[in-house]
Formats: sequence, C-alpha cells, structure tokens
Amino acid sequence: MDCLVALLILCSFFNKKLCSATDDTITHNKFLRDGDTLVSNGGIYALGFFSPGNSQKRYVGIWFNKVSEQTVVWVANRNNPINDSLSGVVKIYGPGNLAIFNGNASNPVWSTNISTTVTEKTSSSALSYKLLDSGNLVLVQQNKGDVLWQSFDYPTDTLIAGMKFGFNWKLGLNWSLTSWKSRDDPSNGDFVLILNTRGAPDGHIKNGSRVIWRTGPWNGRTWNGIPLMSTNFLFHYSFINNSDEISFSYGTNNNSIFDRLQVDDMGFFRRSSWLEDTHRWNEFYSAPGDACDHYGKCGAFGSCNPNNAQLCSCVPGYKPKSQKDWYLKDGSQGCVRKREILCGKGDGFLKLEKVKLPDSSNARVDMSLGIKDCETECRNNCSCTGYSSGYVDGSGCIAWFGDLTDVKQFTEGGQDLFVRVDAIELRNSTRHSKGFFSKKNLVLLCVLIVVGLLTLIFAFYYLFRRAKRRGLLLKERSLHELLSNLPASECNEESNSKFDLPIFDLDSMMLATENFSLANKLGSGGFGPVYKGKLPDGREIAVKRLSKNSGQGIIEFKNEVVLIAKLQHRNLVQILGCCIDKEEKMLVYEYLSNKSLDFLLFDRTGSTSLDWGMRHNIILGIARGVLYLHEDSRLRIVHRDLKASNILLDASMNPKISDFGMARIFGGNQTQGNTNRVVGTYGYMSPEYAMDGLFSIKSDVFSFGVLLLEIISGKKNSGFYCEDHSMNLIMHAWKLWKDGRPFELADRAMGTSFPEQEVVKFIQVGILCVQKMRMIGQRCPVSSSC
Repeated sequence: MDCLVALLILCSFFNKKLCSATDDTITHNKFLRDGDTLVSNGGIYALGFFSPGNSQKRYVGIWFNKVSEQTVVWVANRNNPINDSLSGVVKIYGPGNLAIFNGNASNPVWSTNISTTVTEKTSSSALSYKLLDSGNLVLVQQNKGDVLWQSFDYPTDTLIAGMKFGFNWKLGLNWSLTSWKSRDDPSNGDFVLILNTRGAPDGHIKNGSRVIWRTGPWNGRTWNGIPLMSTNFLFHYSFINNSDEISFSYGTNNNSIFDRLQVDDMGFFRRSSWLEDTHRWNEFYSAPGDACDHYGKCGAFGSCNPNNAQLCSCVPGYKPKSQKDWYLKDGSQGCVRKREILCGKGDGFLKLEKVKLPDSSNARVDMSLGIKDCETECRNNCSCTGYSSGYVDGSGCIAWFGDLTDVKQFTEGGQDLFVRVDAIELRNSTRHSKGFFSKKNLVLLCVLIVVGLLTLIFAFYYLFRRAKRRGLLLKERSLHELLSNLPASECNEESNSKFDLPIFDLDSMMLATENFSLANKLGSGGFGPVYKGKLPDGREIAVKRLSKNSGQGIIEFKNEVVLIAKLQHRNLVQILGCCIDKEEKMLVYEYLSNKSLDFLLFDRTGSTSLDWGMRHNIILGIARGVLYLHEDSRLRIVHRDLKASNILLDASMNPKISDFGMARIFGGNQTQGNTNRVVGTYGYMSPEYAMDGLFSIKSDVFSFGVLLLEIISGKKNSGFYCEDHSMNLIMHAWKLWKDGRPFELADRAMGTSFPEQEVVKFIQVGILCVQKMRMIGQRCPVSSSC
C-alpha cells in the first residue's frame, strides 16, 4: 500500500499525466487525488476535483464526461471547499466511509458519514467506490456487492436520468434539489425544489417558506402544471407513491442523449439537453416562464391566463375583491363570491377546462373514487368549493375545502376543474344552452342540417361538372391572386397594390427542410415553428410555417408578406419568398446563424459572450431599424411587437428586426390608431395600448425602451424578480436611477471593462422611453434628448 501511495504522489507531481485513471484502477486503489479523474466504464460521466467559475476553491463533483462544456451535476463537499489546489484526496476512511481530505489533515472536510456494521474482517480494504454509467457514485462492500452509500440519495441542484425526486419514508431520505449560491459558489443557495406531499403531491420551488412556483399535481402521465412535459420516443417518466416512498424519476430511451433538470441560483427550474452539433445546452423548458407561473399571481379564486392582456380573471361565481387593483393588473387580492351559496338550494358546479389545478395542500385526495363519486362527495359537503379528477383518465378525486389558489389557464393540456356556484350563477350560465336545445329548436336544427347538406352536394356536383368540361380542376395562380383570396390584411390599399415576391412550392420546402425534420427545427413562436433549410443553389434559409393552432393566422401571414417585401434595410430581416399550398402557408427568410437575441441574452452561459461593445452595437442597430420604419421608409410602419425574441442576429452579430405579422401602416398625416384587437407580448406593450387599444409610433418607443433595459441588465421584464422588492424590471431601473445607483443595473456577465458613463446614458434613454407617453418625443429611440 505504501508503494501505491508513493506512486500516486509521483503522478501528481509529474504534471498529473499518469493519474487519469479508469473506473477499474480507481476501484481497486481507492485513492483519487486532485488532478485525477475517475471515468465511468462507458465514459459518460467523470468524477474529480474542480473549481467553478472564477472561484479558486476546490470541490469534488460529477460531470458529463462527453460534453465539451463542463457541466457539474453533483457536488460532494459543496459547503466545505478545499482552499489549496492539488492538496485534496478522496479515499476510503475508517471502517466504512468515503471521505475527502485536505492535504495531510487528520479529519476529513467531507464524509459519507454512514453508520456501518463493518467488522474487523470486512475492514476498509474490503470496500471500494465506483462511478456508474448512470452518474451514480456508489460505495460497495466488495465481498458481498452490497451498496453501503450512493450519491443518488443526496442530490444537489440537478436531477439526471435515473435519479429520484421525493422522499423515502423507510430510509428517511429527502430527495430534493437545492440551488447553488451563485455561479462561482456551489454551497446551498436560497432556492429549494421539494416534493410537497400534502394533498395531491406536487413540486414546489421555495425561497425560505415562500412558494415561488408549483409543478401542479401528478396526473398519471405528467405534472399537471407542465403541459410541455410528455412521454415520447426520447423520454419516459415514473411516479411511485406507496408506504415506502413517494418519488418522481425519468429516463432516456437513447444513451447518447445528455439531459438535466436543474434549479439555478436565480430560482428557475430549467430542463435542457446537450446538442452535439452546436456544442451547447438547448433549454426547452424553464419555470417560472411567464407572469402566470408565479405562485398565487391572481390570488384566491383567481385564474391567470398568459395569453390575455388583463392576465387575471375570476373563476365562475366570483368577482374581484378590489376592482381598482384589478384594473391596474394587480390581482393579488383575489376574488370573493358574488353571492352567498345556499347549500342544497339549486347550487351546482361549472367547469373550467384546461387549467393548472389549484394548490391542493389543504385538499382531500381519494384515488379510489371516480369523477361521478367525486362530484357526489363534494356536493354533499357544503364546505367543498370545487373538485377534479386526480388523473387525466378520469379516475381519482381531489376535492378542495377552501381557497382555490394558483389556477392557470392553458391552451393545450391541463385538466378540468369544477367550481361550486350558487343557483343564480348556474341558471345564468345554462339558460342559453337549455333554451337552444329545446325540442322545437332541435327539430329546426335537423331540418337546416339536411337542407344545408343537400345544397352543398348540389354545389360540389355543379362545380365539378363545370371544371371537367373546361378540362381544368387546378391552375397556377400568381401571388397577387393567391393573396387576394385571403382575408384582408391590416395594411392599407396602397401596400396591397403590387407583390413582387418569389413563390416556392410545397415540395421544394419539404426537400429544403428534410420534410420539416425535428433536427432542423430552430424554435417556435406565435406564428408557428421555424425550420432551417437549404435551397438547391446552396443558400441557407429559415422557413416559418403557420401552425394550425397558431395564435396568429391568415391576416398576419398576408400582413407580413405585403409589408416586409417592400422594406429594405440592413437592420430588417430579408424575406426571400413564400409558399401557399391549400392549408400550408409559409414564409421564407434569410437564415441568421446566431438565432434570436433572447437565446444569448437570457442564457446564463450565452450572456457572457455579449460584452458591452456588442450590446452597444445591437442597441444602435435596433434603433436604426426602428427609425427606418417610423421615418425613412416609404410607408410609416408601427411594428407593435418589438421584443428580444424578434431581434435576430447574423453571423457578425448584427441585429435584424423580424416578425411583421402584427405591424400596421400609417398614412402620411396619421399619428395615432385605435384597435379592438390588442396584440403583442406582455411586458413590452405600452400602457395606453394594452388597456385602451391606442397605438402609434410611440408604442414602439415604449417597447424599445423595455428592450434596451433588458439588453443592459440581461434580465427579462416579464417575470423579473428582485429580492429587495416585487417591482418589474422597469420600476427596478427607475428605483436605482432615483437612488443614484443606475450602474447596478448592468449585467454581471459583461464583466467590468466597459465605459460606465456610456452605460448610464443608455439606461437613462431606456427609462425615458418607458415613462408616460405624453412625455416622449417622436424620435425617442435615436435621440439623446429622449
């Protein structure tokens, strides 16, 4: 053994060349020194010493071995670092523990600290530790093969495939995730993701005792509050709830996929997978992701809808507790009953579809009941305020006996919630349906359907015979003819007079995108998914495909075609053509390799590549583009949806404004417009537009101001959180300005080498652009006097 120790010391001394050990050698030697690396048999994970970020302290951790960007998924001594480089060692210690020592110190800085019945016969020489291909570090008794301790039982901030989240009642284990304190410090941070076992189990992110976000209860397939989470050919999920344990875990169906779920130091729950082609982590889910993800956003008996400009509404039978605060978009006080319920006097239940179920901490759960029995149980108890099935297949029962809190409306996914209402509310909501389905109306409806079907059959037969006689069922049409048959856009007649844009057929688009392959998918927006493609002449393109369930539609499609085809500016995205084939409608753009600004700006790693010089050029480029739209183009255009995700970056990081589906054209003397159809993105819309439908070029000025503050701070206005106050990013910037501390808004990711006065000047411009519209000039985005 002494010879072995001497050999390891020599290895460490000679530039650590000989100490990159395999699983087998470390298993037998039981020593791992700073500079050594223990790699699992399949080479998927590695164990060793590391220093996070800019820290000089040393930690022992596990990371993805085949990922070029070191990504740590578990830390042993997260609260007890080693200060001296190359002085640490991992070894078997005492009668059955794995420990980390700092140099020649007699006491370890970290130990598995397990109680064991290892006898003299089975001393530490009979123990070994190994790193499995699952990423699990295990301490085993070699002669029996028993696992005495494993890292999977003590997760840090990350959940990987095979790990469990929850509790083991039998062993007294708490499988929760605790964030790092900062990017440079893996010690226990402020945020914890823990499985709440009261009522219907669900995950809570908490800061101390305060709940930040909920997953929603397990619905038999996924977490109810995460509709994007679904079982597919890549992932599968498991949920166990018995007397021994309650836990959630997931697995991958392909060992080449590297995936992780993490609670970061800002309190966000993120899921990402490694993309080998681009050598980066692709985040496809994070929470809180919108304003409605924040716990209790609309208070008791309130429902939050992120697609509604007002956000908050009351569940059936309730009204806002404070109408004044409601108009100001503050729904935190929630709702109260319109009338007292007279139990058993005609009261009943109204259904809310596709919702995130309320916090069930105080609910009664009985998974042996069906939905009909659940309704009976709730109806017979006058204290019951609502009920829902426990699982998506209709089985199980969750009944609430108090406030319905943290309800969120989804467009897809979610479950049905039945809310108890009084007799008047029930009668008002069902009167129309009962009246319509009277016997007389049903007979009339049947007659109309029969007549309508006969008319359609005759019309199709007539058109078919006519087309056959002419020998023409289909013919090519020009773009003008194609667009003329679509509903009118929001552009004026002058903009519709001529279209000079190439038309691509559907086959060429399918060929260019490899039949819209998932591997070519760049992302999704309100219009639909966007795919990367390549034309036969070698040009790379981005194809935006209108989704059938898109929030936007034909009007926005036509609007963008007739608008952007007429605009030519270096800071506006270039459209190359379009495709219209029956239900398929696509826009073809130049491909911009650096994607959209939000991919870098709001990504913890990507933001470090945006120094001040680059952000300065991006801000000025956006300003030039906005000036062109407002003043220098032949058509005065209001974009109405300026935001980080609509700013694309080319290979030279030049910004280009995109997505003109919401844009409006102003006449030469027109300065303001009004609409009943408010469109845009929450957090970027000016107050008078969001509340009254009034818009002008000043609306873009407001959005530009928000975008400018986001670029400087690296934080989203929507969903912004600060420990010192509950203000959004705009009010946070204004508070820092009033306190004489505007420089504190600057993103830490920019480093420290940038001109302070120039940054402060840009912050001032951003603040001025988001103040009351009556105080903003026409040329705010590019005027230093803004």
